[in-house]
This record gives sequence, structure tokens and C-alpha cells, in this order.
Amino acid sequence: MATPLSADALVAALRAEGVTVVEHPGWRTNNRNHKGSWGPVNGVMIHHTVTSGTTATVALCFGGRSDLPGPLCHGVIAKDGTVHLVGNGRANHAGSGDGDVLRAVAAESIALPAPNQNDTDGNTRFYGFECVNLGDGKDTWPAVQLDAMARASAALCRAHGWSAASVIGHKEWTSAKIDPRGFTMAGFREQVTARLARKPAASQASPASPATPTHQPFPGAAWFRKNPRSAVVTAMGKRLTAVGCSAYAEGPGPQWTDADRASYAKWQRKLGYTGASADGWPGAKSWAALKVPYVKEV
Repeated sequence: MATPLSADALVAALRAEGVTVVEHPGWRTNNRNHKGSWGPVNGVMIHHTVTSGTTATVALCFGGRSDLPGPLCHGVIAKDGTVHLVGNGRANHAGSGDGDVLRAVAAESIALPAPNQNDTDGNTRFYGFECVNLGDGKDTWPAVQLDAMARASAALCRAHGWSAASVIGHKEWTSAKIDPRGFTMAGFREQVTARLARKPAASQASPASPATPTHQPFPGAAWFRKNPRSAVVTAMGKRLTAVGCSAYAEGPGPQWTDADRASYAKWQRKLGYTGASADGWPGAKSWAALKVPYVKEV
């Protein structure tokens, strides 16, 4: 358990992790503290919004709805990777969930129990990020957004001395929710772990402009298993070729193929992986080591 960060400390932690932060007017005093305690905190909860458009989503999450007053989270993470701060204190985002899950998060257990009861107030214990996505399984998660989500989560984990095991999805807190949808939380926690293994990024010179990473953020293990067609695949293939791990008869190109997987397996073996660890499916650590140049398209 930990004492929640002050508003200034939260902003500093996010910016130190390389996050582009926009402070919504009034966010520092926008909370539900009159309805219950805020803290001690145990972790970070990730949500999808079931909305589109940054401006409308930020307004909704700041003010809430007639049946659910705002703030609905602490920060909204837009498609372009910008984090819009909308609340500071208790927020209506987690609701009731499983106390066994809270105990596992507090213990930083790698294996979370499946939620089967709603007996614990999560709004007291978790920071919440609402991430702009329709949540229909079809709306894409841009790499820059996933990177910002991982950075924001890592910022809080770093500030509190937590591991990535302190980051969960809403669906892992209660069986009544399905968010976030479109990536696995296990894969996302790998991204957070990879971020925590690095030194914090320097504060950004301009907090109003999105950060552009030098290397392509890890899109998550599940992304590759969907046989994506993306410039990211081309960039990866060119990088694999450059490090002497090509299994391509032609290309590489944007469509993920068996040749990409065979080439990546060569890279894994070059790193010393064996057996199932060298199966050709990218993981966060081997991806970070490959240093694929950043491309906008995912």
C-alpha cells in the first residue's frame, strides 16, 4: 500500500517517463473524496472508453454522466498518446470488485485469481486510466497510444516502487466488465516491465506536443498472432535482415508471414533463447533488444 501522489508529483512522474501531459482545467480539485477515502493505493487500472474523439471523451471523463458523476478516471489516454489529466483523488472508475484480486495485486502476484465476487471498493485503491477505444475488438490500438499507456503505468509503478504486477485491467477486477479489449493484459504488463527496466526518460521540452519514440514500441504479443499487415512488420523485417537473421526468400513486406516468424526465431536464438522461447513470436524483451525504428503506422 502507498500514499497517493500529489498532483504535482503525478505530473512530474508522468513527464519523467516521457509522457505528453495535458492538464484539463480544474483537474487538481476534481474528485469524489466526499463519497469515500482515496488511498492507500495498490495499483493502476486500465480501461477502454467505448467512445471516439479526444475532446468529447475528456469532457465526459471530467464531468461524468447523470448516473455516474465525474471524474471517471485520473487520466484519459488519447489515440495520439497524449495523457489528459481530469481527476485528482477518488474517481468513479473501478467500482466494486474482488477482494482476492486486490490481495494478489498488493502481493504483486504474477497469477491473478479470476474475479468472482464484488465485495471491495476499487475506487479507493486504484489509479485509473481511460484509454480512447470503442472496445468492439475492431477499433485499433495505435502503437503510440499503447506506448503512452505503458509509460503512464510505469510512471506510477516507478513512483511507488511497484512492479508491473500492480497494473491490471478492469476485466481482471470484476467479471462484470470486459475492458480493455483488443490486447492482452499479460502482454501489456510485459511492456510495462520493459519500461521499468530502462531509466526514466527526460522531461519533454514541449508538454503540448506528442512524443515520438526513436524505436517502435512493442505492440504486444497478441498483435502478431492476428497476422497483421503493417509498416511495423516491414520495419521489423528490415531490422532482422540487418542483424543477419533473415529467412526471407523475398521482401520483407508489410504482411506478417511464416518468413517473418522464422526470421524472428533466428533473432531469438541469436539472443540465446531456446525451445519454446525461440518460437518466432516476438516478446517484449527480444523486441526491445532488436531496436526496430519507429514508424507511425500500426
